[in-house]
Amino acid sequence: MRLYSGKIPTIAEELIRALRTEVHIDVLDASVEEAQLDVESVLREYLRTERELEEAARDYLAQRGLGHEGFGKAKRKVAESRGFGLGEDGIDWMVDQLLEVFMQTRHIEEIFSDDLTLRRRIAVMLKKHMAEDLDLKREVERHLKNLEEGTTSWDIEYARVEHQIRRMRGIE
Repeated sequence: MRLYSGKIPTIAEELIRALRTEVHIDVLDASVEEAQLDVESVLREYLRTERELEEAARDYLAQRGLGHEGFGKAKRKVAESRGFGLGEDGIDWMVDQLLEVFMQTRHIEEIFSDDLTLRRRIAVMLKKHMAEDLDLKREVERHLKNLEEGTTSWDIEYARVEHQIRRMRGIE
């Protein structure tokens, strides 16, 4: 599961609209865009922190002379040391941050639902948008069925095809 920066405005708009429609929160019409910007700021902070973790993981591997195959493990280790969630835990992190913003922002007038209800609803919406990553991966792999996975040519072509498909879908 992955969050794409190009999807952030869509996610924020859909999230605020759904929470208002389902009467979980009350946002004055004049403050809807500001509430959406609050959501966007949390999602962008998640991406920024994730990029920072990737850089720290690369540094960790370089300092120890390890290859790229340990990148995922190193990234999880760095994330854990900073109390940051990745994957499913990343959704929990974003939900926690969004609830905190909802409680503190002046753009949300009232919260009618309890934390657990809000958590579930927000998590479902985030998972829906982030699951697009799995579809993207399947589509890229379908295009590369004639190459052997793990080879240099696979890596190069994977990056190229993934970029093309993301650009076509508008999720870059």
